[in-house]
Amino acid sequence: MIENKVVVITGASSGIGAATAKLLASQGAKVVLGARREDKLAALADDINAAGGQAVYRVTDVTRPADNENLIQLAKDAFGGIDVMFLNAGLMPVAPMSALHVEEWNRMVDVNLKGVLNGIAAALPIFKGQKSGHFIATSSVAGLKAYPGGAVYGATKWAVRDLMEVLRMEAAQEGSHIRTATIYPAAIKTELLNTITDQTAGAAMQQTYDSYEISADRIAKVVAFAIDMPADTNVNEFTVGPTDQPW
Repeated sequence: MIENKVVVITGASSGIGAATAKLLASQGAKVVLGARREDKLAALADDINAAGGQAVYRVTDVTRPADNENLIQLAKDAFGGIDVMFLNAGLMPVAPMSALHVEEWNRMVDVNLKGVLNGIAAALPIFKGQKSGHFIATSSVAGLKAYPGGAVYGATKWAVRDLMEVLRMEAAQEGSHIRTATIYPAAIKTELLNTITDQTAGAAMQQTYDSYEISADRIAKVVAFAIDMPADTNVNEFTVGPTDQPW
């Protein structure tokens, strides 16, 4: 059941986050949008509200615990609580290890891994208290298999895979009725390629995406499917990509 659920989305200003916000709002969810770019957030919220949906936003840097807490507080203030936390913010500046883009390594760890942890920390006490809730995280096919150029990016996405699975197991042991879902997208049309600074790696990735990419609304439908499952049913992993991409 999606209607009337309060869904918090990080990385909401474009790509998978924006597509998911639009789809869920069209199905009656109340969406709370978080990202760094206020102009994009405002435009998205305006579009959703103009179409008859319900959306609010707050500028959010997921690397800051307080920003995640403030986003959850917005959900409580605007809509009375939170039912789903979609941990979607991410960066993909792939490059060979030998390029030594150390600052990019640290940034990926901060956003792709610590950002997810910060979101979980902000929402988990509420979910435990109400004995319900749903964490959904965007990992990557790079969180399932290794790819040259994707060592650190993949490491962060493998980490998300593990922590989400352990979170699911612990929630079941504790009887908190919290569900989890981890999504492993392949070539999806988003702004991820814009974060690549290594020219050789960027060109190779661009060629792959130009050949195969599918639209972000395909992932949005997977998120909607996960949320819409009965509360006693948890589908915890989805690997999704273009039919013709040999990922």
